[in-house]
Amino acid sequence: MPEGYKQQFNNDLRNAQFAGGFVNADKVEVGQIGGNINNYTPQQRQNLAEAAAEIQQLLQLLEQTNPTTTNSEKMTVVAKVIDEIEKNPTLKARVIGALKSGGKEALKEAVDHPLVNILIASIEGWQEAK
Repeated sequence: MPEGYKQQFNNDLRNAQFAGGFVNADKVEVGQIGGNINNYTPQQRQNLAEAAAEIQQLLQLLEQTNPTTTNSEKMTVVAKVIDEIEKNPTLKARVIGALKSGGKEALKEAVDHPLVNILIASIEGWQEAK
């Protein structure tokens, strides 16, 4: 490339989502760049948000009436949440859809509850069952 020449890109980035930012420099030296960039459709975001909200509500409700001090107690609450989800075919379908479209990490991030990791690990098998 000739001295003083800067390559310019004209990309349509409407509706794109970026973690971090852009670099405007002549030279960038990096070791490794990584991470997950997810561009969910509005429908996928809504399904994920709805499933996460319902899961969080169930976790909070059952945590109020059940202790969660020991691992055994935590597993009991998670088992009760799973039972409630399985009783509600619409919610179960929404949870499976959220896992398929957003993945378990997105669902974990969307549910703000300390028992979510145990719960997601417990329901991952539903994807294969469908």
